[in-house]
Amino acid sequence: MKAVLALADGRIFEGKSFGATGEARGEVVFNTAMSGYQEVLTDPSYKGQMVTMTYTQIGNTGINPEDIESRGLFLSGFIVKEYQECYSNWRATMSLGAYLQENGVIGIQGIDTRALTRHLRDKGAQNGIISTIDLDHASLVAKAKAIPSMTGLDLASGVSCDKPYHWSEGSWDLESGYPQVDRAALKYKVVAYDFGIKYNILRCLVDAGCDVTVVPSNFPAEEALAMNPDGIFLSNGPGDPEPLVQVQEEIRKFVGKLPIFGICLGHQLLGLALGGKTVKLPFGNHGSNLPVMDMSTRKVEITAQNHGFAVDLDSLGDAACLGHENLNDQTVEGIRHCTLPIFSVQHHPEASPGPHDSQYLFGRFVEMMGKFKGQ
Repeated sequence: MKAVLALADGRIFEGKSFGATGEARGEVVFNTAMSGYQEVLTDPSYKGQMVTMTYTQIGNTGINPEDIESRGLFLSGFIVKEYQECYSNWRATMSLGAYLQENGVIGIQGIDTRALTRHLRDKGAQNGIISTIDLDHASLVAKAKAIPSMTGLDLASGVSCDKPYHWSEGSWDLESGYPQVDRAALKYKVVAYDFGIKYNILRCLVDAGCDVTVVPSNFPAEEALAMNPDGIFLSNGPGDPEPLVQVQEEIRKFVGKLPIFGICLGHQLLGLALGGKTVKLPFGNHGSNLPVMDMSTRKVEITAQNHGFAVDLDSLGDAACLGHENLNDQTVEGIRHCTLPIFSVQHHPEASPGPHDSQYLFGRFVEMMGKFKGQ
């Protein structure tokens, strides 16, 4: 079936649909990962966005239950150069197209994704619409122009859990799959705020020795402190961090009381809670091959990233120091409090998909909790 992608600035791409049919709208971004499309699809941080994969063949490893990173698909649409209906993977249970159809996500294939990516790099990420029912270019562009900007949108509350729950699953093993870890073997109690948390973050925390309780994004700090945790974790998530004013206020209540570790949106929220500001990036950083420097060791690591906003370091003043730096665009990739056991990173140390260079950060969090607990 014919499908059309229309951008708000009038650029049109014609292709064929796969997955669900109908109409989808959102901010169009591109992801430079060569693999891991299933983890990308199930990352809640993509809520409100339509993802373009820059790698050309997508779908050749199918879909399997073990690589799902959340309870569902939250992205608006999926854009690829060449969709592979026939898949080959010993764990696969269905095709990518069937998976998208089952979850109501529209895909478009057969367009020049390199031209689209270059356009987004030159003009910036922008709103767009994919349709299989309205193929009139002028009509689609008008609809794309009417889509609200990502700036100012609170999307995290729409992907967070409804009530607290405990997580005890560790990382995947070739022989046994995902193990269930005995809580008695876990040394540190962590309250993890869910702004769109990925499962592999929780697994990495368990692997590091953390007894994890996941709570909703609006969970009161007083109730979290009543659980007597050893640390607070702030998760990834979608949208603009600035509208989450109440969340920022709750985070401030933890400062000086417990070690805090934030990832992605959690990093941005921590920066705001410490008095800083965030800025919207032209086209964001989305992929699994982005270089970052740990400023404390001067070591370079290749990271997975997925964000459209960044913390403005200058706005933090003396509240925090630069912890990590993005070596492509020199944006803030991490901050650390100058005196308290608090730090955060913009990238994803849990990967899924991506390299594992940054997984040491979970150990750093545990080390902080150990020192704080021993005071």
